[in-house]
Amino acid sequence: MSSPVGVVPANDSALAADLRNVEADQHGNPDGGAAEPRETSGVTTAGLLTYVRDRGGPEAVARLIERAGVAATADELADQSRWFSHETRVRLFQAATEVFDDPRVMFDVGAAALRNKVAYSLVLVLRALGTPRQVFRRLPRTAAKFTTVQSMELLESTATSASVAIHLAEGYPHSPLDCDYTQGLVTTIPEIFGLAPGSIASAECLVGHGRACVYRVTWERRRRLRRGRRGDGAIDPELSALRGQLRTLQSTATDLVGSDDLDTVLRRIVARAGEAVLAPGHLLAVEAPDGGPPLVHSAGIPESQVQDLASRLLSGQGIGPGAVVVDVASARRWHGRLAALFPSSEDPTEDEHAMLAAYAGHAAAALDLLIALEDARLEASRAGALLSLAHELAATTEADGICAVVAEALPRVVGCSSAAVMLWDPAQGTLRAQGSINVHRPERHVFRKTPLRPENTPELVDMLTTREPRIIKHATSSPGLRAMLDQIDVTDVVVVPLVAGTTFLGVATASWESGEAAEELGGDVLGRLRGVGDQATSALQRARLLETVRHQATHDALTGLPNRVLFLERLLSALEESESGAPVSVLFCDLDGFKQVNDALGHAAGDELLRQVAARLRAAIRPCDTVGRLSGDEFAVILPGLTDAADAHGLAARVEECFAEPFRLEGREVAVGTSVGVAVHESGTTAEELLKKADAAMYRHKQDRRAARPLG
Repeated sequence: MSSPVGVVPANDSALAADLRNVEADQHGNPDGGAAEPRETSGVTTAGLLTYVRDRGGPEAVARLIERAGVAATADELADQSRWFSHETRVRLFQAATEVFDDPRVMFDVGAAALRNKVAYSLVLVLRALGTPRQVFRRLPRTAAKFTTVQSMELLESTATSASVAIHLAEGYPHSPLDCDYTQGLVTTIPEIFGLAPGSIASAECLVGHGRACVYRVTWERRRRLRRGRRGDGAIDPELSALRGQLRTLQSTATDLVGSDDLDTVLRRIVARAGEAVLAPGHLLAVEAPDGGPPLVHSAGIPESQVQDLASRLLSGQGIGPGAVVVDVASARRWHGRLAALFPSSEDPTEDEHAMLAAYAGHAAAALDLLIALEDARLEASRAGALLSLAHELAATTEADGICAVVAEALPRVVGCSSAAVMLWDPAQGTLRAQGSINVHRPERHVFRKTPLRPENTPELVDMLTTREPRIIKHATSSPGLRAMLDQIDVTDVVVVPLVAGTTFLGVATASWESGEAAEELGGDVLGRLRGVGDQATSALQRARLLETVRHQATHDALTGLPNRVLFLERLLSALEESESGAPVSVLFCDLDGFKQVNDALGHAAGDELLRQVAARLRAAIRPCDTVGRLSGDEFAVILPGLTDAADAHGLAARVEECFAEPFRLEGREVAVGTSVGVAVHESGTTAEELLKKADAAMYRHKQDRRAARPLG
């Protein structure tokens, strides 16, 4: 074997041993629970229970726990934020073989990991790496998310195989069932990319000094065409994971705003973060709302180290080379910080940081809400309105809906006669009403359609510059703004900017007709409006995150083109909308020489080539056509509304012509061609069948071109 390509040692730092040996107390396992060393992630036990329940029902789960003799309940074992001892893990594995009288059941448990729908964030992190080979290169760090007593070493990798070694820490007995489970688990990696499951070509246990097990995994390189009903989450593991992550984000928001007890909310934040970012340890430290000592919650960190780490975390000092740290902050205030601690010093992925930041955002929104509620207890009706708003926002994922919900809530919370939420369009440089309430009906349409521009509205320029609230009076407002106030019969307005970090999102406004406004609008009224504005900001941030997730689910991350899922949806829509005499055609394109570019110039050059190809294809097609990247170097184009097959072949020729000029890669000109297949829809042909016909035509084209080349 060659020398190791990547390895994460079992004891990368002193913190690694501490994270492995710490016993869970009220800080360790959320909501309390049996004290156990945190050596194996709840993702593993949750996956096992899901498999057992699917195969044998609830009775099999009960027998499993009884035979294993563990103290944890089924709900605790299914909690992915918890950690358990290595002994508990092995006892559960042994009990599973006894329940089903199947000595190879643990291999099947590992192989069913993707179907069990656990660790959504991990599936997305691995999918983003691009290929099974890249995932195996990343596995040494990934293994640390599941266990603190085992480490993984990548010995060798190719495009279709990998050899890995699993090292067990000293003092822990080897279990053949653990090996079976790990072997099954690594065979699922190709499935993340739509490939057939891998297979174990060879396996050796306790080699070397007797503490390592070595496996060689092989897989097919060609991606399978996905089958299944359109919209079925099982079509693609990434799509299923994205949907699961969406549900988790939404349920987290609802869960956090569902309690007005600060201690409960902080504990839930740590538990939810443990599900989102798999790590042996998590730490949350926030400033107390009443100015007292900081509030600290942790999981998987020795009690003796918690206070010191919390102080360093709040002060901005480093807490370890393997820590992912994010701010718990809203547009209104900074609360503290949230951290996930890894035993490895390897840099965290962007996905880990982004997901932890998303949960920190939920935490900030929850903390803001609690502080606002504490101030609002003197006004019970308004407190009820704030709670209602929070729950409605938690269930709303679109920007339009969020603006409507906020605008409707403002009169009840603030006591104004009318309200609006206006969003900033940075591309157009305008501020436009997106949601309004109690604006006089005849003028409402005009109000929604009339944008505010900085060049005509000095008040907007000031707000873009200072990001501070403003109290606007009709008599002293600028001419352009006064004309709008006249249209909607408003004389007094309190405006609060919606700012996420340094990004100006828009404004929330509370307004009154002549004679209705209180003398003082800058105190309690402004405070309540700012509280609602903070919730609106958090909700709009969440909507943007969800929109990003939706976009990632349907678009290729490298080129920005529709992926196979969205391409097939648009092809089906085109077939349904096509009229008689105007059939739909499909072009299937495969690059010639893409592998040689990757081999000669590297994957970065290959990625740049794919981006340039996408740009040329966009330029070559008509505005009504759709080009998508299906996989690797395969592209396809939907051609609706063509009169006959000759038109489709003409467009295919145009696509081929866009490859006539060489591509500029790594400072040199590289000639890359394409093979194009054409398929024209016929009555009764499905979208999948039409795509297959185009694929087959492309291969015939490629073979014909090869046959036409002169020998020698």
